[in-house]
Amino acid sequence: MTETASTYVLIPGAWHGAWSWRPVAERLRAAGHRAVCLTLPGTGDGDDPSGVGLQDAVDHVVSEVERRDLTDVTLVAHSWGGYPLTGAAHRLSGKVSRAVFYAAQVPLRGRSLLDDNPPEAAAWLRSLIDASPTHSIPPTLDFVQGIFMQGAEEEAQRLVAELLTPLPGHYFLDALDVPGVTELGIPALYLLGEDDRALPLPGTEFAARLGLEPVMVPGTHEGLLTHPDEIAKAILTG
Repeated sequence: MTETASTYVLIPGAWHGAWSWRPVAERLRAAGHRAVCLTLPGTGDGDDPSGVGLQDAVDHVVSEVERRDLTDVTLVAHSWGGYPLTGAAHRLSGKVSRAVFYAAQVPLRGRSLLDDNPPEAAAWLRSLIDASPTHSIPPTLDFVQGIFMQGAEEEAQRLVAELLTPLPGHYFLDALDVPGVTELGIPALYLLGEDDRALPLPGTEFAARLGLEPVMVPGTHEGLLTHPDEIAKAILTG
């Protein structure tokens, strides 16, 4: 690694795991940096998502940073991963030097992801959770084709749909009792895909919660898979 090497801890979005960040991580490593891709509790292959909540995700990010004795860390989150990033940053404030939100929700104190969705969408998501024996939200090909990777090759869409895992329902139902990361004095960056359709609010509104304008990058919500060169470059230079 170079003398100016940084450490990036990459937090996946809903239904995703460490695999989703690997193309970007490989490019960060090729540039001389350390990159750690996380899979959050309840979302690993074969995991039981029942009984898993947002605090478990926050705890996992914190424990991985501490277990690996990482310092001068840049936390990078995709999509819903903005929630565990925000919670972990408050407990790791002495170890975190930067936060990057990529097509990510920026949570408000006391407000869950469902609270940030339009009422009809929130009611639909809650109905999926209530109907599930594991209190989870199943991934579907429709999600991928309609809002995650619209316009991509069908083969790629089907592959991603098969890699996604059921999401613990409380990841969407739980809220954080902490303010935003910028109130800690941590520098932040907000990246937004030019063709992103998946966010429940305009990306500009989430960026504004950090006092930022979004930096636009190519791709849909899954640009980390389809445009890893551009996403890695934006993380490094943004």
